[in-house]
Formats: sequence, structure tokens, C-alpha cells
Amino acid sequence: MSGYFLDEEGKLLVQTAREFAEKELKPRVAECDRSGEFPLDLYQRAANLGLSYLEMPEQYGGPGVNYLTVAAIYEEIGRIDAGFGISMAASTLGYKPILLGGSPEQNKLFVDAIMDGKFAAFGLTEPNAGSDTSSISTTAIRKGDEYILNGSKCFITNGGVADLYTVFATTDPSRGIRGLTCFIVKKDTPGFSSGKEENKMGIRLSNTTELIFRDARIPASNLVGREGGGFKLAMKTLDLARCAIGPFAVGIAQRALEESVAYAKSRMQFGKPIASLQAIQFMLADMAIRTETARQMAAHALTLAQLDQPYGLEGAIAKCYSADIAVQNALDAIQIMGGYGYSRDFPVEKLLRDAKIFQIFEGTNQIQRAVIASHVTR
Repeated sequence: MSGYFLDEEGKLLVQTAREFAEKELKPRVAECDRSGEFPLDLYQRAANLGLSYLEMPEQYGGPGVNYLTVAAIYEEIGRIDAGFGISMAASTLGYKPILLGGSPEQNKLFVDAIMDGKFAAFGLTEPNAGSDTSSISTTAIRKGDEYILNGSKCFITNGGVADLYTVFATTDPSRGIRGLTCFIVKKDTPGFSSGKEENKMGIRLSNTTELIFRDARIPASNLVGREGGGFKLAMKTLDLARCAIGPFAVGIAQRALEESVAYAKSRMQFGKPIASLQAIQFMLADMAIRTETARQMAAHALTLAQLDQPYGLEGAIAKCYSADIAVQNALDAIQIMGGYGYSRDFPVEKLLRDAKIFQIFEGTNQIQRAVIASHVTR
């Protein structure tokens, strides 16, 4: 894998991911994309191979794989199906607030569940609170040794399949973001349910649903950190998540380039392959430049995170750029393949549908540009 400097153990893990993606995932992608099926057996297979709990820390019994190796593995999965990879990564996303602010017991609960092949989910977004976290209206009112949650979440990855959720609710609406608090919610909690599953344009191998809380009672021990500490936990989680999802977008961009090169070398026009035409060559060159640049941006941001150095600016840049170039590479692949690129009989139209969400979730690219601007104008 170009762009990543990995040790031998890391290279073996990446090879395992590539073989799984090519031999087991790829044959199922087209049908699952058409049907919207959540291929639970494939997720269980990925868990058996150790691919779904890469970042679980060693102190709680996990492998503690370094961020660059995880990035290379995520790119391999993203090359074949980004939606599948996103559901894998969403369990880690759901765990991140616990790693950042949870007790040892809470950490062990999540690590054991995820390493056992179960899913976790991160419950932040609401119908009226996407980019504006201060508008979260789900409430958590303490009564004795319990909190009672009321409200709803939307667009939650793994929402319908998770066993454990980190849910953000306000314990004091008058305090705005200072009232935001994080809680652990288990699947079988009375008063809690997952709502309708979204019929999405892309990443259709990923489960996305509403979460509904109607007097859902959870033990006070399920509070993560302290009351009012949820905003900080959510922002730190999303900072790292932005770095981590970049490699999935890079995988889409890489696949678009590979499909374009293969087609351009085989497609004959005017008595020669279109790969010999300078107009096509320059498009392919630009696709390669964008892909490797995005890969290096993600690697740089993740290296800073691994070294516990500030990475907010670099993570925002990597997320924003990788999302934009994934869309552009997919568009160029469709253009190079012409009518075939527009057909569902070929994979590149799916790459475009999958790529688009990367400009929206984990903070829209408009929000990323606002974050970047705030850094450079301080």
C-alpha cells in the first residue's frame, strides 16, 4: 500500500483486509447495494479476522493497532465498499467517548462487546441538531438512581443493530452546550427503540436509523464522565473521527482511479486505446495526484493524533479534502467510461453515490472550512 509506512505486523493485517475485501466482500456488494441488505454474516467474518476492533486499547484486552495501520486497512475496505467499512468503524466511534471520559468498567463493557463481534453506535445528531450541537433537545432528567431520557436521534450509523450506544442528551437545557451530557444506553433498555431505517442513496451496506427515547430509564452509573461534560467528549470524538474516515474516502478515490485506468487501456477509439489520448492521460494523472495527496493528509493528521499532538486543523483539512476528491474522482471515472460509467452494470456510479456522504457526515465540508478558517485566522 503506497503512502503508508507500516511494520511487518501492520502489513500482514492490511493483506488480511485486502484478501477479505476482494474475495469475500466484493462478490456480495452489488446485490446488497440493490437490496439494502445488512450483510451480518460478513460483519461477523470481519470480526473473526480482527478487523472490527483494531483500535481497542491493550489495557482493556484489545490489540491497540496504531492509527496508520488502521488507516491502511480502512482504505482497503473502502476500495470495495465504504458503507461496510463505515459500519465497522462506527463501533469504534461509539466507543471513543468512553475511551476519552469513561470509567475502567465502562471501557471494559464496550471493549468486550465489540471484540465479541457486537456493534456500538454514536448518538448525537437530531432532526433539528446537525451542525448545531447546541440545539440538541433530547433530555436526561435525574430521578434518584436513574436518568430518564426523552427525545430522538436521526441518521445514526448502526442504530438498528447495535447493542451499546453512547447517547448525548441535555441535563440542563438552560445551559446550552454546557448542559450536554453523555450516557451509555443498552439495546434492551425499556423505553428505548430504534426507528425507521433510512433508504439511502449510497453506503447502503451500512445500517442507518432513528433512535427513540420515551421515558427510557438508565442507571445513573451509565453517566459518562460528568454532567455537562458531553460537548467536550463529542467534539474530541468527532475530531478523531474526521481523521479516521478520510481513508475510506481515499479508498473510493483509489478504486475510481483503478477502474478508470483499466477501462482506458481496454477501450478502443479511433484505432487505439483511449489511454493513449492526452486528454484522458491528464484526467488520470489528476486523479492519481488527488488520491495520493489525500492519503498523505490523512496519514499526517493520524500521525499527529498518535503522537498526542494537536491535530484539529490537520484533521479538518484531511476530512474535507478527501471527501471532495472522492467525489471528483468518481465523477471523472464516470466521464472517462462515458455511458458505461452511468450504468449500474459498472461499479463507478456506485462510487459517486458512496462518496457524496463524506462531504456531509462527521461535520459537513462547509463546517470543516469554517473550522479551518478559524485556525488560520487566529
